Amino acid sequence: MDKPSNQAAMQHTVPAYGAIDLGTNNCRLLVAVPSEERFTVVGSFSRIVRLGENISSSGKLSDAAMDRTVDALKICAEIMEANGVKSYQAISTEACRRATNGAEFLDRVSRETKINIETITPDREAELTFSGCSPLLDNDKPYGLVFDIGGGSTELMWIEKANTSSPKVSMCQSIPEGVVTLADKYNDTLSGEEGYEELIRIITPWLDDFDSKCGISEAAQDGNLTILGTSGTVTTLGALHLGLKRYDRSRVDGMVIDFESITSISHLLASMTCESRATHPCIGPERADLVVMGCALLEAVTRRWNVGRLRVADRGIREGLLLESMTADGYVTGIANQKISAAQ
Repeated sequence: MDKPSNQAAMQHTVPAYGAIDLGTNNCRLLVAVPSEERFTVVGSFSRIVRLGENISSSGKLSDAAMDRTVDALKICAEIMEANGVKSYQAISTEACRRATNGAEFLDRVSRETKINIETITPDREAELTFSGCSPLLDNDKPYGLVFDIGGGSTELMWIEKANTSSPKVSMCQSIPEGVVTLADKYNDTLSGEEGYEELIRIITPWLDDFDSKCGISEAAQDGNLTILGTSGTVTTLGALHLGLKRYDRSRVDGMVIDFESITSISHLLASMTCESRATHPCIGPERADLVVMGCALLEAVTRRWNVGRLRVADRGIREGLLLESMTADGYVTGIANQKISAAQ
Protein backbone atom coordinates (compact mmCIF):
# COMPACT_ATOMS: atom_id res chain seq x y z
CA MET A 1 0.00 0.00 0.00
CA ASP A 2 1.25 3.50 -0.81
CA LYS A 3 1.97 5.71 2.16
CA PRO A 4 2.26 9.25 0.76
CA SER A 5 2.43 12.23 3.06
CA ASN A 6 3.12 15.63 1.61
CA GLN A 7 2.56 19.21 2.65
CA ALA A 8 2.65 20.36 -0.95
CA ALA A 9 4.19 23.54 -2.34
CA MET A 10 5.61 24.57 1.03
CA GLN A 11 7.95 27.52 1.37
CA HIS A 12 10.72 26.87 3.90
CA THR A 13 12.96 29.35 5.68
CA VAL A 14 15.69 26.69 5.59
CA PRO A 15 16.50 24.31 2.72
CA ALA A 16 14.46 21.16 2.18
CA TYR A 17 16.39 17.91 1.77
CA GLY A 18 15.33 14.63 0.17
CA ALA A 19 16.39 11.04 0.85
CA ILE A 20 15.38 8.03 -1.25
CA ASP A 21 16.04 4.44 -0.22
CA LEU A 22 15.39 2.06 -3.12
CA GLY A 23 15.51 -1.40 -1.63
CA THR A 24 14.82 -4.87 -2.94
CA ASN A 25 11.24 -4.65 -1.69
CA ASN A 26 10.39 -1.00 -0.96
CA CYS A 27 10.84 2.41 -2.52
CA ARG A 28 10.82 5.00 0.26
CA LEU A 29 11.23 8.78 0.40
CA LEU A 30 11.60 11.35 3.16
CA VAL A 31 11.64 15.11 2.67
CA ALA A 32 12.73 17.14 5.69
CA VAL A 33 13.97 20.54 6.82
CA PRO A 34 16.56 21.16 9.56
CA SER A 35 15.08 21.99 12.96
CA GLU A 36 15.88 21.96 16.67
CA GLU A 37 14.88 18.29 16.69
CA ARG A 38 17.59 17.54 14.09
CA PHE A 39 15.01 17.70 11.30
CA THR A 40 11.28 17.89 10.69
CA VAL A 41 9.68 15.67 8.05
CA VAL A 42 7.51 17.62 5.60
CA GLY A 43 6.87 14.90 3.00
CA SER A 44 7.14 11.14 2.71
CA PHE A 45 6.24 8.24 0.47
CA SER A 46 6.51 4.46 0.66
CA ARG A 47 5.52 1.83 -1.87
CA ILE A 48 6.23 -1.90 -2.08
CA VAL A 49 7.69 -2.38 -5.57
CA ARG A 50 9.47 -5.76 -5.23
CA LEU A 51 12.28 -4.62 -7.46
CA GLY A 52 14.25 -7.77 -6.68
CA GLU A 53 11.54 -10.36 -7.26
CA ASN A 54 12.94 -13.61 -8.75
CA ILE A 55 16.43 -12.14 -8.88
CA SER A 56 17.82 -15.19 -7.08
CA SER A 57 16.94 -17.38 -10.06
CA SER A 58 17.18 -14.95 -12.98
CA GLY A 59 20.07 -12.73 -11.90
CA LYS A 60 18.34 -9.67 -13.36
CA LEU A 61 15.59 -7.17 -12.68
CA SER A 62 12.34 -8.04 -14.45
CA ASP A 63 10.57 -5.62 -16.80
CA ALA A 64 7.48 -5.57 -14.58
CA ALA A 65 9.50 -4.83 -11.44
CA MET A 66 11.39 -2.03 -13.16
CA ASP A 67 8.15 -0.50 -14.46
CA ARG A 68 6.62 -0.54 -10.96
CA THR A 69 9.71 1.07 -9.50
CA VAL A 70 9.93 3.82 -12.10
CA ASP A 71 6.27 4.68 -11.43
CA ALA A 72 7.02 4.96 -7.71
CA LEU A 73 10.11 7.09 -8.29
CA LYS A 74 8.11 9.48 -10.46
CA ILE A 75 5.89 10.13 -7.43
CA CYS A 76 9.01 10.69 -5.32
CA ALA A 77 10.20 13.27 -7.85
CA GLU A 78 6.84 15.06 -7.73
CA ILE A 79 6.87 15.23 -3.92
CA MET A 80 10.41 16.60 -3.85
CA GLU A 81 9.56 19.22 -6.46
CA ALA A 82 6.42 20.26 -4.58
CA ASN A 83 8.50 20.80 -1.44
CA GLY A 84 11.24 22.74 -3.16
CA VAL A 85 13.96 20.16 -2.57
CA LYS A 86 17.26 21.40 -3.95
CA SER A 87 19.53 18.77 -2.38
CA TYR A 88 18.82 15.06 -2.18
CA GLN A 89 20.57 11.73 -1.93
CA ALA A 90 19.15 8.59 -3.51
CA ILE A 91 20.61 5.13 -3.01
CA SER A 92 19.88 1.57 -4.10
CA THR A 93 20.94 -1.59 -2.32
CA GLU A 94 21.05 -5.35 -2.82
CA ALA A 95 18.76 -5.74 -5.85
CA CYS A 96 20.80 -3.33 -7.97
CA ARG A 97 24.07 -4.67 -6.54
CA ARG A 98 23.15 -8.18 -7.60
CA ALA A 99 21.34 -7.62 -10.91
CA THR A 100 23.26 -7.85 -14.16
CA ASN A 101 21.06 -5.06 -15.54
CA GLY A 102 21.17 -2.89 -12.41
CA ALA A 103 23.25 -0.10 -13.95
CA GLU A 104 21.11 -0.11 -17.09
CA PHE A 105 17.98 0.25 -14.95
CA LEU A 106 19.39 3.21 -13.02
CA ASP A 107 20.23 4.91 -16.31
CA ARG A 108 16.56 4.54 -17.26
CA VAL A 109 15.52 5.98 -13.88
CA SER A 110 17.70 9.02 -14.48
CA ARG A 111 16.20 9.59 -17.94
CA GLU A 112 12.56 9.15 -16.93
CA THR A 113 12.47 10.67 -13.44
CA LYS A 114 15.55 12.94 -13.33
CA ILE A 115 16.54 11.18 -10.10
CA ASN A 116 20.16 10.01 -9.96
CA ILE A 117 20.56 6.92 -7.79
CA GLU A 118 23.82 5.50 -6.46
CA THR A 119 24.16 1.79 -5.71
CA ILE A 120 25.99 1.59 -2.40
CA THR A 121 28.11 -1.13 -0.81
CA PRO A 122 26.88 -3.23 2.14
CA ASP A 123 29.31 -1.36 4.44
CA ARG A 124 27.89 1.99 3.35
CA GLU A 125 24.37 0.64 3.82
CA ALA A 126 25.22 -0.41 7.38
CA GLU A 127 26.82 2.97 8.11
CA LEU A 128 23.73 4.89 6.99
CA THR A 129 21.36 2.56 8.83
CA PHE A 130 23.29 2.99 12.05
CA SER A 131 23.50 6.76 11.66
CA GLY A 132 19.74 6.90 11.31
CA CYS A 133 18.83 4.67 14.25
CA SER A 134 21.75 5.07 16.71
CA PRO A 135 19.83 7.47 19.02
CA LEU A 136 17.71 4.47 20.07
CA LEU A 137 20.60 2.49 21.55
CA ASP A 138 20.19 1.81 25.28
CA ASN A 139 22.32 4.03 27.51
CA ASP A 140 23.30 1.30 29.97
CA LYS A 141 25.07 -1.29 27.77
CA PRO A 142 28.63 -0.91 26.41
CA TYR A 143 28.02 -3.09 23.36
CA GLY A 144 25.27 -3.22 20.78
CA LEU A 145 24.06 -5.41 17.95
CA VAL A 146 22.05 -3.61 15.28
CA PHE A 147 20.41 -5.55 12.47
CA ASP A 148 18.38 -4.57 9.44
CA ILE A 149 16.32 -7.25 7.67
CA GLY A 150 15.98 -6.13 4.07
CA GLY A 151 14.43 -7.56 0.97
CA GLY A 152 17.63 -8.90 -0.57
CA SER A 153 20.09 -8.92 2.32
CA THR A 154 20.32 -8.61 6.08
CA GLU A 155 22.88 -6.27 7.62
CA LEU A 156 24.50 -7.00 10.99
CA MET A 157 26.42 -4.29 12.86
CA TRP A 158 28.59 -4.75 15.95
CA ILE A 159 28.66 -1.57 18.03
CA GLU A 160 31.30 -0.57 20.56
CA LYS A 161 30.89 2.30 23.04
CA ALA A 162 27.13 1.86 22.68
CA ASN A 163 26.51 3.62 26.01
CA THR A 164 28.56 6.72 25.19
CA SER A 165 27.98 9.85 23.14
CA SER A 166 30.10 8.40 20.32
CA PRO A 167 29.03 4.82 19.57
CA LYS A 168 30.78 3.31 16.58
CA VAL A 169 30.32 0.43 14.16
CA SER A 170 33.43 -1.68 14.64
CA MET A 171 32.38 -4.50 12.32
CA CYS A 172 29.53 -5.28 9.97
CA GLN A 173 28.44 -8.22 7.88
CA SER A 174 25.94 -8.50 5.06
CA ILE A 175 24.01 -11.77 4.89
CA PRO A 176 22.95 -12.32 1.25
CA GLU A 177 19.41 -13.27 2.24
CA GLY A 178 16.37 -11.10 2.88
CA VAL A 179 12.61 -11.54 2.91
CA VAL A 180 12.22 -11.33 -0.88
CA THR A 181 15.08 -13.68 -1.77
CA LEU A 182 13.99 -16.21 0.86
CA ALA A 183 10.40 -16.06 -0.39
CA ASP A 184 11.55 -16.57 -3.98
CA LYS A 185 13.59 -19.62 -2.98
CA TYR A 186 11.47 -21.30 -0.34
CA ASN A 187 7.83 -20.18 -0.36
CA ASP A 188 6.84 -23.20 -2.46
CA THR A 189 8.87 -25.75 -0.50
CA LEU A 190 8.97 -24.65 3.16
CA SER A 191 5.76 -24.12 5.07
CA GLY A 192 4.29 -24.72 8.50
CA GLU A 193 6.30 -25.26 11.67
CA GLU A 194 8.80 -27.64 10.07
CA GLY A 195 9.51 -25.27 7.19
CA TYR A 196 9.85 -22.36 9.60
CA GLU A 197 12.48 -24.21 11.64
CA GLU A 198 14.36 -25.08 8.45
CA LEU A 199 14.53 -21.38 7.54
CA ILE A 200 16.11 -20.64 10.92
CA ARG A 201 18.65 -23.43 10.37
CA ILE A 202 19.54 -21.92 6.99
CA ILE A 203 20.26 -18.49 8.55
CA THR A 204 22.05 -19.55 11.74
CA PRO A 205 25.50 -20.33 10.23
CA TRP A 206 25.78 -16.71 9.08
CA LEU A 207 25.14 -15.56 12.64
CA ASP A 208 27.66 -18.05 14.01
CA ASP A 209 30.27 -16.64 11.66
CA PHE A 210 29.63 -13.06 12.77
CA ASP A 211 29.69 -14.09 16.42
CA SER A 212 33.10 -15.72 16.01
CA LYS A 213 34.50 -12.44 14.67
CA CYS A 214 33.04 -10.13 17.31
CA GLY A 215 32.58 -12.10 20.53
CA ILE A 216 28.92 -11.14 20.74
CA SER A 217 28.01 -14.17 22.87
CA GLU A 218 30.44 -13.14 25.60
CA ALA A 219 28.90 -9.66 25.80
CA ALA A 220 25.41 -11.18 25.91
CA GLN A 221 26.34 -13.59 28.70
CA ASP A 222 27.89 -10.78 30.74
CA GLY A 223 24.77 -8.63 30.42
CA ASN A 224 26.62 -6.02 28.38
CA LEU A 225 24.69 -6.26 25.11
CA THR A 226 21.73 -4.32 23.75
CA ILE A 227 19.99 -5.34 20.51
CA LEU A 228 18.30 -2.92 18.15
CA GLY A 229 16.28 -4.05 15.14
CA THR A 230 15.18 -1.96 12.19
CA SER A 231 13.10 -3.38 9.34
CA GLY A 232 9.54 -3.90 8.21
CA THR A 233 9.56 -7.27 9.96
CA VAL A 234 10.56 -5.82 13.32
CA THR A 235 8.14 -2.89 13.15
CA THR A 236 5.29 -5.18 12.06
CA LEU A 237 5.88 -7.48 15.03
CA GLY A 238 6.01 -4.42 17.26
CA ALA A 239 2.62 -3.28 15.98
CA LEU A 240 1.14 -6.75 16.45
CA HIS A 241 2.59 -6.93 19.97
CA LEU A 242 0.85 -3.65 20.81
CA GLY A 243 -2.39 -4.92 19.32
CA LEU A 244 -2.65 -2.02 16.89
CA LYS A 245 -5.50 -2.09 14.40
CA ARG A 246 -3.48 0.12 12.06
CA TYR A 247 0.21 0.82 12.03
CA ASP A 248 1.26 3.85 14.10
CA ARG A 249 4.92 4.85 13.80
CA SER A 250 4.77 7.11 16.86
CA ARG A 251 3.94 4.10 19.06
CA VAL A 252 6.27 1.59 17.44
CA ASP A 253 9.49 3.56 16.95
CA GLY A 254 11.58 3.16 20.12
CA MET A 255 9.38 0.53 21.77
CA VAL A 256 10.82 -2.58 23.45
CA ILE A 257 9.56 -6.08 22.73
CA ASP A 258 10.54 -9.17 24.70
CA PHE A 259 11.86 -12.29 22.97
CA GLU A 260 9.05 -14.46 24.34
CA SER A 261 6.49 -12.29 22.55
CA ILE A 262 8.57 -12.32 19.36
CA THR A 263 8.58 -16.12 19.41
CA SER A 264 4.85 -16.36 20.13
CA ILE A 265 3.82 -13.91 17.39
CA SER A 266 6.26 -15.38 14.86
CA HIS A 267 5.01 -18.94 15.33
CA LEU A 268 1.40 -17.76 15.16
CA LEU A 269 2.09 -16.04 11.83
CA ALA A 270 3.95 -19.10 10.51
CA SER A 271 0.95 -21.30 11.34
CA MET A 272 -1.51 -19.05 9.47
CA THR A 273 -2.30 -19.20 5.78
CA CYS A 274 -1.03 -16.43 3.56
CA GLU A 275 -4.63 -15.38 2.98
CA SER A 276 -5.24 -15.03 6.72
CA ARG A 277 -2.11 -12.93 7.24
CA ALA A 278 -3.16 -10.68 4.37
CA THR A 279 -6.34 -9.63 6.18
CA HIS A 280 -4.48 -7.96 9.04
CA PRO A 281 -4.13 -4.21 8.34
CA CYS A 282 -0.61 -4.13 9.84
CA ILE A 283 0.49 -6.80 7.33
CA GLY A 284 -1.70 -6.59 4.24
CA PRO A 285 -1.62 -8.62 1.02
CA GLU A 286 1.70 -7.18 -0.21
CA ARG A 287 3.62 -8.42 2.85
CA ALA A 288 1.66 -11.55 3.65
CA ASP A 289 4.06 -13.92 1.90
CA LEU A 290 7.16 -12.11 3.18
CA VAL A 291 6.52 -11.60 6.88
CA VAL A 292 7.21 -15.23 7.87
CA MET A 293 10.59 -15.08 6.14
CA GLY A 294 11.38 -12.00 8.19
CA CYS A 295 10.18 -13.68 11.37
CA ALA A 296 12.56 -16.60 10.75
CA LEU A 297 15.47 -14.19 10.27
CA LEU A 298 14.48 -12.31 13.43
CA GLU A 299 14.03 -15.42 15.55
CA ALA A 300 17.38 -16.77 14.39
CA VAL A 301 18.92 -13.61 15.89
CA THR A 302 16.98 -13.84 19.15
CA ARG A 303 17.91 -17.50 19.62
CA ARG A 304 21.58 -16.91 18.87
CA TRP A 305 21.91 -13.99 21.31
CA ASN A 306 19.21 -14.39 23.92
CA VAL A 307 19.35 -11.11 25.83
CA GLY A 308 15.62 -11.21 26.41
CA ARG A 309 14.44 -8.11 24.57
CA LEU A 310 15.15 -5.78 21.68
CA ARG A 311 14.36 -2.21 20.87
CA VAL A 312 12.43 -1.46 17.67
CA ALA A 313 13.51 1.29 15.28
CA ASP A 314 11.27 2.62 12.52
CA ARG A 315 14.14 4.60 11.03
CA GLY A 316 17.36 3.90 9.19
CA ILE A 317 18.89 4.68 5.80
CA ARG A 318 16.73 7.66 4.85
CA GLU A 319 17.30 9.33 8.21
CA GLY A 320 21.02 8.62 7.88
CA LEU A 321 21.10 10.26 4.46
CA LEU A 322 19.24 13.33 5.69
CA LEU A 323 21.53 13.75 8.69
CA GLU A 324 24.60 13.34 6.51
CA SER A 325 23.44 16.01 4.05
CA MET A 326 22.39 18.45 6.74
CA THR A 327 25.58 17.93 8.73
CA ALA A 328 27.68 18.61 5.63
CA ASP A 329 25.84 21.93 5.20
CA GLY A 330 26.27 22.86 8.87
CA TYR A 331 22.62 22.54 9.92
CA VAL A 332 22.97 19.50 12.22
CA THR A 333 25.65 18.77 14.81
CA GLY A 334 26.08 16.25 17.60
CA ILE A 335 24.09 13.56 15.80
CA ALA A 336 25.19 10.71 18.05
CA ASN A 337 24.38 12.50 21.30
CA GLN A 338 20.62 12.09 21.23
CA LYS A 339 19.82 8.79 22.90
CA ILE A 340 17.12 7.35 25.09
CA SER A 341 17.38 5.46 28.33
CA ALA A 342 16.98 1.71 28.52
CA ALA A 343 13.45 0.49 29.18
CA GLN A 344 12.90 -1.12 32.54
